[in-house]
Amino acid sequence: MTSDPDVVVDVRDVCKDFPVGMGFRKKRVLDGISFQVRKGEIFGFVGPNGAGKTTTLKILMGLIRPTEGGAQILGHDVSETGFREHIGFLPENPYFYDYLTGREFLRFYAELCGVPRGERRGRIATLLEWVGLENAGDARLRTYSKGMLQRIGLAQALVHDPEVVFLDEPMSGLDPMGRVEIRDLILRLRADGKTVFMNTHILPDVEMVCDRVAIIVKGKIRYEGQIETFLKSGEERPTQVVLARVPVELAPKIEEDFESEVRGFQDRIEVRVAEKDVGALLWLALGAGADVISVTPQRASLESIFLNAVEEVGQ
Repeated sequence: MTSDPDVVVDVRDVCKDFPVGMGFRKKRVLDGISFQVRKGEIFGFVGPNGAGKTTTLKILMGLIRPTEGGAQILGHDVSETGFREHIGFLPENPYFYDYLTGREFLRFYAELCGVPRGERRGRIATLLEWVGLENAGDARLRTYSKGMLQRIGLAQALVHDPEVVFLDEPMSGLDPMGRVEIRDLILRLRADGKTVFMNTHILPDVEMVCDRVAIIVKGKIRYEGQIETFLKSGEERPTQVVLARVPVELAPKIEEDFESEVRGFQDRIEVRVAEKDVGALLWLALGAGADVISVTPQRASLESIFLNAVEEVGQ
């Protein structure tokens, strides 16, 4: 394992097998995965359903043991318990005592996590304000919406001021406004110096908030690194050109000259060409009397990289 103090989570060659049927056969859910999470970053752990995301998180939380390999958090093996006072965890489907109010709920967890009695009231008030629930702190949890429960769950994960926060599908099932609220909270965590490990499959949110990402498919890490590196890598991206008042004879000539499929209706067409061919296409189109409606470079996205990773292994 690494001795780098900036590495907060270190996973090395982890495999996990589960028995199948009567237990005579085993299914390998994680197949030698390795990755690192550095201090103060938001790390997105991304994969399709069944890829091994939750199994990985359970290993990190010490809920199950790996078959092979090992993992550390804050320099401690995940089988240890003493360091856990420095981590916070929000599971995907947490169970809350819904007869408690938000304030009572946080008070319960503050006591459970060892927050000194004299600090609890102030800490709870700060967290309720921080997650936007100061006006709902005395309402029972059974009256909370899904977004409010996610926010109170985040407050619970932060009640003891942990260094590292693990979030399992924090935006699953939320409406657009709820996703924005949780996304803003995650960015606030980073601004406060926390390290965030976010297990999710909602790619636009990962692309917006994460510093680095690992993509897991069928139990193996297919990509790992900075978001910017992913989006700048790969072959030249195409450019989408939309033309209007297109003469009938122009479309087949564009298809022949640029080896690109032309799509359109009546005298309006759309074509994608390599960036290097945009000038030649515009010269041809304007020379034929067509109007140029738009020229839009197509940037790479985390979604396209994710789909490529899934297709490569036939998920």
